[in-house]
Amino acid sequence: MNKRFITAVIAFAVTAVTIFLASCSSAMRLAVYDTQTNKTYRTFEVSEGTEFSVEFIHSVNKSPVIDVYCIRDGNIVVDRTIYSAFGAGVQTEIEEGQTLEYDEDGNMVVSGFNIIFPEVKYIVGTVSDHILRIEGEYISLTELCGKNAHIAFKLR
Repeated sequence: MNKRFITAVIAFAVTAVTIFLASCSSAMRLAVYDTQTNKTYRTFEVSEGTEFSVEFIHSVNKSPVIDVYCIRDGNIVVDRTIYSAFGAGVQTEIEEGQTLEYDEDGNMVVSGFNIIFPEVKYIVGTVSDHILRIEGEYISLTELCGKNAHIAFKLR
């Protein structure tokens, strides 16, 4: 009986370690990399439901825009866009399935995109910065990647 107990404990321990290692190896990482050189600037551990956003001053209408993305089913999904002024280059019509609401500061929040992107591309601003917000951290993409860098966010 003692031998069976020890065998059961060992089997349980092996199973637990196997499950733990499998969960570690399946951890997703969001990479910020240069699309021209493939240099990785930084990676972030993410999981299902993690949100990240990129904030910038729109080059045409000169007002702040925040693009919010979410990790869903192992993909990067456009969740919502927040902006304060209509104008050239920003969405002026709500498409089927989308909603327009106003936040507490009076900004327009368009949601319901549910568009999957294999990667999200930006060109880092030369006049104003792009700010990445992820897991409570605010990161200047100008400082991280340099002005006019052609970057992408991709799950790896």
